[in-house]
Amino acid sequence: MKYKQGLFKPKNPEKYKGNVTNITYRSQWELKLMIHLDNHPSVIWWKSEEVIVPYRSPIDNKIHRYFPDFIVFIINKQGKKETIMIEIKPKAQTIEPSKQSNKSKKYINEVYTWGINSAKWKAANEYCADRGWRFQIMTEEHLGIK
Repeated sequence: MKYKQGLFKPKNPEKYKGNVTNITYRSQWELKLMIHLDNHPSVIWWKSEEVIVPYRSPIDNKIHRYFPDFIVFIINKQGKKETIMIEIKPKAQTIEPSKQSNKSKKYINEVYTWGINSAKWKAANEYCADRGWRFQIMTEEHLGIK
């Protein structure tokens, strides 16, 4: 994933809940989803990094703040209104690393990333369940990116 960051200017600013002048994308993948959300007729409103989900880090056992990538309010395929919290991640980061006897820096980094992400996603699932929302992780496959 190439790292690209910038400000997104929506064509439909009335659909964005939050500061419409400060919608920041942190990757091409986020930008692609923003364009989709801005233009899709089933999206009633959306926001980006506007919600804080507290989570306990398995690294230091302290409470940290997680800002999920998107909250989207849609009319789903069944015609019902639904709120979805979306996190965008490379597919490789959504799979627990297999145990290795060789503790390379790469492996240690993968385990660390997995631990933090898992804690965030557990908290996000609980946060969504409390509100009747759904939590979804989207990867390059969901976004149609090779």
